[in-house]
Amino acid sequence: MKKIILLLSATVVLISCSKVGKDEYIISGTATGIENGKTIILETQNENGMGLIAIDTVKVENGKFEIKGKVTEPSFHTLQLEGAQAKIPFILETGEIAIAINKDSIPKSKVSGTYNNDEYVTFNEEITKVQKKLIDFQTKNMQAMNTAQQTKDTVVINGLMKEFSKIQEEVGTASKAKYVAYAETHPKSFISALIIQGMLNDPTADVAKSEKLYNSLEESLKNTKPGKAIKAKLAEMKSPTVGAAPAPAAEAK
Repeated sequence: MKKIILLLSATVVLISCSKVGKDEYIISGTATGIENGKTIILETQNENGMGLIAIDTVKVENGKFEIKGKVTEPSFHTLQLEGAQAKIPFILETGEIAIAINKDSIPKSKVSGTYNNDEYVTFNEEITKVQKKLIDFQTKNMQAMNTAQQTKDTVVINGLMKEFSKIQEEVGTASKAKYVAYAETHPKSFISALIIQGMLNDPTADVAKSEKLYNSLEESLKNTKPGKAIKAKLAEMKSPTVGAAPAPAAEAK
């Protein structure tokens, strides 16, 4: 009985310590080494998805910042530090999101604290491993390619391009397999919905496979913008060809 009471007490403490309510988010940020007064901008895609718009701004105070708001479904957003070129991508969703800005290398900033953001970080790490062979080739041969282009050495240029294309194809195939495997094993992840949506943008998409992956998603993901887009795309791809010639009318007697 004492154990049960202790467990119940711990549960009450955990609930009472939560800073966020229904559909709320808090971004708790650290900006070590960044001067007071610097602006942090929270951005999202505009309506046509072709650019970014600012939806909130805060100032850095004593190496910290905080942004609060409401959100009804997960979606990609970015943080922009005043004066920095790069942006910090993350998934805005209900919960407490921690973002530690690396002032010396914005892309190395750390995002954590919620399920989808933790998954996004892990997924990126796995994809980076798959793409390492391509990145290593580019790094190793960049100088040789530059020299060949300057001297117009077509033999070297064609040889490097051929090798690059081969590695690019290998990496592309491996990455695609990684995407599918992830979606198969992570039905709760927002990343899975984005992967399936991306699969259906491929003209050679396996509709049956995509539909199976979509059906395995949690209902909450099916109700997000990507989830609804997948459903609409599947319906479109499975419907009779739009614009097909009508059947010939019967001849009048």
